[in-house]
Amino acid sequence: MRIGFDAKRLFNNFTGLGNHCRTVIDILTEYYPENEYILYTPKIRTDSRTEPYLSKTGCRTVTPGSFIQSSFWRTFLISGIADKDGLDLFHGLSNEIPVNLRKPSVVTIHDVAFKTFPDMYHIPDRIIYNAKWKYACSHADKIVAISTCTKNDIIEYYGVDPDKIDVVYQPVNNIYYSDNPGIRPQLPKKIKDHSYMLYVGSINSRKNLLGVIKAIELLPDDLRIPLVVIGNGREYKQEVLRYITDHNLNDLVVFPSSHIGTAQLRYLYANATMLVYPSFYEGFGLPVVEAMLSNCPVITSNISSMPEAAGPDSLLVDPYDIGDISDKMVRLLTDETLRQETVSKGYAYASDRFNPKRLAQSLMNTYQSIL
Repeated sequence: MRIGFDAKRLFNNFTGLGNHCRTVIDILTEYYPENEYILYTPKIRTDSRTEPYLSKTGCRTVTPGSFIQSSFWRTFLISGIADKDGLDLFHGLSNEIPVNLRKPSVVTIHDVAFKTFPDMYHIPDRIIYNAKWKYACSHADKIVAISTCTKNDIIEYYGVDPDKIDVVYQPVNNIYYSDNPGIRPQLPKKIKDHSYMLYVGSINSRKNLLGVIKAIELLPDDLRIPLVVIGNGREYKQEVLRYITDHNLNDLVVFPSSHIGTAQLRYLYANATMLVYPSFYEGFGLPVVEAMLSNCPVITSNISSMPEAAGPDSLLVDPYDIGDISDKMVRLLTDETLRQETVSKGYAYASDRFNPKRLAQSLMNTYQSIL
């Protein structure tokens, strides 16, 4: 097959959507190398994360001429280029597809956070996102949801026939399926291996970092260990920083000053006492899976998609209940048998359910169903 992809996020985004695009191409080229994969992108940010895809075996990258406005090209012109390229199908990897596609098409919907947490988005952005999601859901031949939770949200907000939606979980970076121990990043001397908690994700109100910090405040003094925070944010991060300062918690919350790449993050997961991720809403919850594949026990939410990602043996909490989060921290900090059991069962669950070959096969089944 010759499959085209909207690869804007692959080449220009270095958080969740970009990571998803890159790992999807990774598993497809590994397990289905006989296909040709054409990556359409309006522009390319070249760095160590994107360069491999410019020369990846089986892939070809297509960009517009410098005189064409990139967003116009992406929305209105790719359909004509897809015809000339002789695609068998087109896959919009990040919530949208070009207009007037004359090829079978698939769209991956990651979440509808702009509807479930509208206060995080400006009104014009919500209007634009809703129009793009609505068009993609109605015009794509098949929709891929990255969790059953997201599938249910698509049905609720866009009235899509459930049979049109396939759940294909998000793959993770290859390093998490390997024995690679990662690379220790630069951290303050007070951060010792196996004596810190970890938070990974954007710092916004939906992710509930402030809830994690308030839960640490409730811990007995002898159980308080630092929280290492990996992620960036704006207004909400400033709110978190003010809380830390006002409550004299600067010694307990650490924001690494150096860049944390994939290898450094792998190390942090593998050597953390636990990942604490009590998000209010996620399309999937990738840090939960990365942690379990790194033998790191997980505390996460009992709502949204997190129970799917975490499985039956992680510690689930009510993200609105600070006391519940703190109590689960105490359990992992004081019960080594529970901690080791959580690690072993979590790893078994993640390595089976999110096996890359299985995910590639599921995606290929979706493609075959519309050809």
